[in-house]
Amino acid sequence: MVGLGTQDSAEEAVEFVEMTGTTSFPMYWDETFQTWTAFGISAQPAVALLSPDGEPIAGWLGGFPEDEILDAIRTG
Repeated sequence: MVGLGTQDSAEEAVEFVEMTGTTSFPMYWDETFQTWTAFGISAQPAVALLSPDGEPIAGWLGGFPEDEILDAIRTG
């Protein structure tokens, strides 16, 4: 799992990580929005589930539907 920020400045992204203690997974910053566009992400929060070779399997906008995500991982 990785976090991918695009909406704020890189400095604000660092502040977010420090404020929330989000340190259990790597966080990346893309000032171009190209990654969000590639995955069809238009708002946050969002989840994109990828295959081992990087192909999108499923995605969700809004909340994180844990059961659906776990089912997609099992069947993916």
